Amino acid sequence: MSLTDWLDGYEDRDWQTATEGTVRYALIGLGWWATDVAMPAIADSELGETTVLVSSSTEKATRLANEHDVSRGITYDELKDGEASKAYDAVYVCTPNAYHLEYVEAAAELGKGIVCEKPMEASVERAEEMVEVCEREDAPLMIAYRMQTEPAVRRARELIEAGFVGEPMTVYGHNSQPLLEMIPDPDQWRLTPDLTGYGTSVMDLGIYSINTARYLLDRDPVAVQSMMATEHEAFEGLEDERASFMLDFDGVEMVSTATQNGQEDSQLTITGTEGQVEIRPAFPGTCRLHVRRGDQSLDFDREEFGAVEEMREEFDYFADRLLTDAPIEPDGEHGLHDLRTIEAIHEAAETGDIVGIQ
Repeated sequence: MSLTDWLDGYEDRDWQTATEGTVRYALIGLGWWATDVAMPAIADSELGETTVLVSSSTEKATRLANEHDVSRGITYDELKDGEASKAYDAVYVCTPNAYHLEYVEAAAELGKGIVCEKPMEASVERAEEMVEVCEREDAPLMIAYRMQTEPAVRRARELIEAGFVGEPMTVYGHNSQPLLEMIPDPDQWRLTPDLTGYGTSVMDLGIYSINTARYLLDRDPVAVQSMMATEHEAFEGLEDERASFMLDFDGVEMVSTATQNGQEDSQLTITGTEGQVEIRPAFPGTCRLHVRRGDQSLDFDREEFGAVEEMREEFDYFADRLLTDAPIEPDGEHGLHDLRTIEAIHEAAETGDIVGIQ
């Protein structure tokens, strides 16, 4: 494959079939990611519009709706009661992990499409219940893995599928951020075990490496061994202030590290028998793709394509699927496998054993 030929279609939306129609979104949970990233992304999209904001209080929902020129602001309880249900077609759930299920269930029972942030819930059992609810209500469910609609990642997958790296051999993933510098509150939900679920660093950061590797390799991990440690007092009750783990992708070995208490950095590298694909930085919203094979190499950097643009692609993809009644990926079963993997990572760290993944 010629890298020059491949570059010509770098930002093609190979998934898009709809060019007309609008999906109206209700945003559930109005933290900084929803207001600063998701709303601008939908505003910049071709097929989406934000029409309802949902928060814990009428005051906050109404105030933010007025600030962002959104037609309705309602509370969580009003959402469950069906308030403003005719004003939106789909929801985006961006609450703490342990609250995802109740709002997905409410939206499913109202007949709405659902984009749910990753990880899909705080435990495997609650994620399984979410899948069952959406199947029972025939509700379209997509887990918000924005890397899967990121053009750099999609092109990397094409290269791997075409044999550019030869036979994949190893994967290295890393994701870190200084959480307490970003949000200087030791009581925030990402540091609250009942809200985050299986720890914090793997649930919030390591999941990017896990899921993106699954997507690029088109295979799932089958076993894991891992180590974790916690020292900072703000991480009390959480096992993984920092974590390292090795995943067996049935013949491809992955080593990954993650921490919520480190310099911001992220990368994902897949090395094969004939070449290598590296994405660095990978996950904070400014993907840079580096590929090489023999004397061929390419470094591609798009500074104008950040987190908002990645989310725009994700929302337009979901709208395209709804408008054309097409299959949705990644769905609930896909997200459930990540939670089973994370549960196994924590079990392996606790027991010191190699743990199989269902």
